[in-house]
Amino acid sequence: MVPVDDTALAVTDTGGPGQCVVYLNGQFATQSYWRRVIAALGSDYRHITYDMRARGRSRRSADYSFEANVRDVGAVLAARGVDRPLLVGWSYGAPVALHWASRNPDRVLGVVSVDGAYPCDFTDPVTVERVRRMWRRWGWLLPVFAPLGMAARMSAEEHAASNIELIEICAALGPILDGVTFPVRCLVATGANLGASREEMERMRASLDPVLARNPYIKVTAKVASNHSKILRKDFRAVADAVRELAGTPHDHEVG
Repeated sequence: MVPVDDTALAVTDTGGPGQCVVYLNGQFATQSYWRRVIAALGSDYRHITYDMRARGRSRRSADYSFEANVRDVGAVLAARGVDRPLLVGWSYGAPVALHWASRNPDRVLGVVSVDGAYPCDFTDPVTVERVRRMWRRWGWLLPVFAPLGMAARMSAEEHAASNIELIEICAALGPILDGVTFPVRCLVATGANLGASREEMERMRASLDPVLARNPYIKVTAKVASNHSKILRKDFRAVADAVRELAGTPHDHEVG
C-alpha cells in the first residue's frame, strides 16, 4: 500500500532488472485487467500495476479528480524508486499517462495508448446529460460491479462526475498531443463500447488522424478487431508488441 494524500493505493511490483513498465487502468477497472499483457511480456520486464483511488484494493479518498490520478503516477514511481518507465494506459489510463509524461518528458521512455486519449469533443449538453442519466440508472448495481473491477467504490454521482470530467479532458487533448516529444504508440480498437455507439467510438478514433499527420512522435501500431472493453483480453499480444517496440526488445509471438 502506497500512502498518497488522504488515501493509499494498492500497488504490485514484480521487481527485476529489466525495463520498468507501469500500467494505468481504465476508469473504473483494476490492475487485474493487465494480467494477460504481463504474461505475454514475461519476466524480462519489471511490471508495476496499481488500483486507482477507490478501485480494487485501494482506499477511498475525498478527491477522485483527473489531476489527483495524474499526481498518483508520480507518487507510485517515487515510492517504488522508478526512473524512466514506459507507461501503458488503457482508456482513462491513456490520457493520464499522456498528461504525466507531457509534464515529465525527460522521465519517461514512452507511452503506449490502448484505445484512449482521443482528442474528440463530446462536451455538448445532450451527451453530458446522457452520462448523468446512465449512472443514475446503474447506481443500484455499483456495489455488485465494484468487486468485479467494473466500478469504483464511489457513488453514482461521483462516477458521472468522473466521466464528464474525462469528456472535458479529452476535448482539450489536442495541444497536449501536439506538444508530445517522446514516442507514443497507439492501439486502436473497433466497434462500440458500453455507453457509446459504434458511430461515436469511430468518431473518437478518427479524431486522432490530424494529430498523426502533425506529430511524428505519435504512431498507430495496430487497429485490432476487438472492441474497447475486450482489447486487453482479446488483443493482449498487440499491446505486448507495442511495449516491445518502444522498449527496443525483440517480438516473441509465441509467448502468452
